[in-house]
Amino acid sequence: MSLFARSEVTILKESSDAKEYLSKLEEFQATIKKGSPLHRKIDKEISIVKAGIIGEENILFELKNSGMDLVVLHDICLVDQDGNSAQIDFLVITPYVRVFIECKNLFGDIEINNKGEFIRTIEYGSKKYKEGLYSPITQNERHLLVFKNCITENKNIVLRVGIEKMFDHWNRSLVVLANPKTLLNDKYAPKDINSKVIRADQLIKTLKTLTSSDKSSKKEMLDDGNNILSMNHEERKDYLEKFLKMKEEMEAEAQPTPSSTTPSPELSSIPALHEEEKLCPRCGSKMILRTAKKAQYKGNQFWGCSQYPKCRYIENIILDL
Repeated sequence: MSLFARSEVTILKESSDAKEYLSKLEEFQATIKKGSPLHRKIDKEISIVKAGIIGEENILFELKNSGMDLVVLHDICLVDQDGNSAQIDFLVITPYVRVFIECKNLFGDIEINNKGEFIRTIEYGSKKYKEGLYSPITQNERHLLVFKNCITENKNIVLRVGIEKMFDHWNRSLVVLANPKTLLNDKYAPKDINSKVIRADQLIKTLKTLTSSDKSSKKEMLDDGNNILSMNHEERKDYLEKFLKMKEEMEAEAQPTPSSTTPSPELSSIPALHEEEKLCPRCGSKMILRTAKKAQYKGNQFWGCSQYPKCRYIENIILDL
C-alpha cells in the first residue's frame, strides 16, 4: 500500500499487469519472423498496449495530485457467481461515491451522436476516415453489473433490496479519454451519456462535483476499498495465448500432413523437377510441387494440393529409373 499523505490519496492497488503483458509480447515477437502476418499483428497489439499504459499513467497522475480524499484501486478483476467477469481500469472511492473509470487512450477524434453512438475520425494524409466504436459506456455498465452481483451474493433478501435501491446513488460510471490530443464532440450526445464521458484533464473537477448529503470517513473509505480488493481475482486470462495459438496454426499449415502417399525416404537425392499442370483428383484444384521441410522426409519432393489445408491430398513423385 502506498500512501500519499499530502494529497490524501491512498493507492490500494497499482497495477503492473499491462507492463508484464507488454514484456511477454515483446519477448514472443522476437521469436517470430519479421514481416510475417503474425509479426505485424503483434506489432499492432504492442502499440495498443503501450497506448493503454500511457493513458492509465496519465489518469493515475491526475488522481495522485487531486488534493482530494481518495482510495484508488487500479486494474481490478471481479467475477460474479455466474462466471461473468469485469476488468475495471480504475475504481475510485471518494467520500461520497464509488467511481468506475474506463480508460480510453484513443487515437483520432471522438464524436457521440444523438443516438449515443461513438464514432471515431482518423486522419491519414489528406483523407479522413470514420469508424464506429463499441460503446465504452455499455462496457462500463457491464462492469457495474458484475460488481453489483458480487456484493449481493449470499446476502439475505432485505440487504439485496437495499443494495439494489441505493446502487445507482453510491456507484457512478465514467469514461475518461486519456489521450490529450483527442478532441471530443459530444454536442448532440444524450444527457445521460454526455455526463459520463470526459477528458482526463476534466477528471478531478468532475470527481469534486459528485457529492451528496452522506459523507464517508477516511476509515470507512479504506475499509470499503480493502473489502473490494479482497474480491480481486489475481489469476487472469493469459492474453498471449491467442498469439501462441496463431503461431501453432501457422506452423501446422506450413507442415504437409503425411498420408499413405507420403514421399519415400529413398527419393531424398532426386533433383527438383519442373512443375507441370497437374490437377488434384480429390477437389480438382491445381497441384503444386512441394518440398518436405521437417522430420524424416526433409528435402523430399511431392505434389500437394494448392487448396491446403482445406484439401490435404498429396502424391508421391515416381521416377522412372
